[in-house]
Amino acid sequence: MALANRRPHYTVTFTVLVVAVTAYSLLQSMIAPVLPTIQGHLHSSEAATTWLMTGYLLSASIATPILGRIGDLVGKEKMLVVTLIGLTVGSALAGVSHSIGLMIVARIVQGAGGAMLPLAFGIVRDEFPAAKVRGAVGVIAALTAVGGGLGLVLAGPIVSHLDYHWLFWFPMFATAAAAVGAFVFVPESPVRGKGGLSWLGGLLLSAWLVTLLLGVSDGSSWGWGSAGIIGLFAATAVLIPVWIYAELHSAHPLIDMKMMRIPAVWTANLVALLFGVVMYTCMTFLPQLLQTPSATAGYGFSADVTKSGLYLLPMTATVFVGGVLAGRLGERFGSKLVLFAGSALSVPPFVLLALAHDSSWQIYVGVSIIGLGIGLAFSGMSALVVESVSADQTGVASGMNANIRTIGGAIGSGIGASLLTSGVTAAHPLPADSGYTHVFWMLSGAAVLAALAAMMVPNAARLRVAGDRAPIGEASDVSEGVAA
Repeated sequence: MALANRRPHYTVTFTVLVVAVTAYSLLQSMIAPVLPTIQGHLHSSEAATTWLMTGYLLSASIATPILGRIGDLVGKEKMLVVTLIGLTVGSALAGVSHSIGLMIVARIVQGAGGAMLPLAFGIVRDEFPAAKVRGAVGVIAALTAVGGGLGLVLAGPIVSHLDYHWLFWFPMFATAAAAVGAFVFVPESPVRGKGGLSWLGGLLLSAWLVTLLLGVSDGSSWGWGSAGIIGLFAATAVLIPVWIYAELHSAHPLIDMKMMRIPAVWTANLVALLFGVVMYTCMTFLPQLLQTPSATAGYGFSADVTKSGLYLLPMTATVFVGGVLAGRLGERFGSKLVLFAGSALSVPPFVLLALAHDSSWQIYVGVSIIGLGIGLAFSGMSALVVESVSADQTGVASGMNANIRTIGGAIGSGIGASLLTSGVTAAHPLPADSGYTHVFWMLSGAAVLAALAAMMVPNAARLRVAGDRAPIGEASDVSEGVAA
């Protein structure tokens, strides 16, 4: 929505997107390490407090592909502004809330910000020169993981020196500024999708996402064999084929099944599922290991929230390095090789941590290599999806890829929780050290499978422009694009 007729330089647009994506990714992770603090302040139960994460997860999963598709139809910049306003309102609600109910509502509103990533990719696709697209997509994809890591690092100092409400105030200021910047500087989308929106498809998609994610998120606490979990999985098994049937027979499907069958898309989505297991499970359980009191458990590092975040700081740095390198490497060798390299690189550090995780150097070395792998893999898979679909489907395709990563993360976290809590009793409330060993071996296996899936990606995917395939062309990394 530029104020002038001429389109702003794409680096201005890129700056707005960087601020927006970073603020959103901070909101994803900053709350996780301080859930016990919030529970105490709000006098809430543990079950209710977990809904601060579950509600956010469900909302993001539903909103991401739907708002991404609406952005393809009505204009990506319009939906970016709407999404940023929603994030700002949700953060303001959380910042003033003094009850668990209002904070859960605020987190559900914030979850709509999940559409940020597919909308940002679509805008980059529309506004950047073809030679700069892969590098910009790589940096933005990496920023989601960088922000997640920074959230874990910053949560402790913010809560210690201010209070937990500032976990929402700081991102709120950033999303409000980004909303103004998007309204003023991000130009009107030059490419629009055709047709309408299948609300039946959206309803069915939302239904099976809710049943699946609730099942995998609560399986370890409810019991995997409980009637509730079995019922949720049975409902998912019924809803998914009904959803596919409805989309195949819709004049204007929400998710084009022909697009989902594109070889580069479905293979990238398979890697996304497996790598979602790797990244989100790692970021969930590594802080727990670091914060385990060694005097009581016989293992762990007795770190507080702040110190555990500092242990993970190298991961934040190497994720960004991997994201920046992904653009340059993708131009030279192709996004497939970048995706494979990131997945394969993630195997050795998890093997290291499975064999030994009782010294600081093992943690630092492990998280540094894991971060580099995450940066390469996330950037590579995002670039592959953007390159493989038409411009008017970038938002919904990227949204489904992000959703599938989330599903992988929920599955991995559910399995990881079961591995950790298998021996927990009232007399022994802390997990056994062997539980973390099993989690790290599980993540090693998931990374191996992700690397094998990356090998299935077709070679030489090329960027589509206005619905036709065209080479991306000669390019350098995004830093050169921004400098231009």
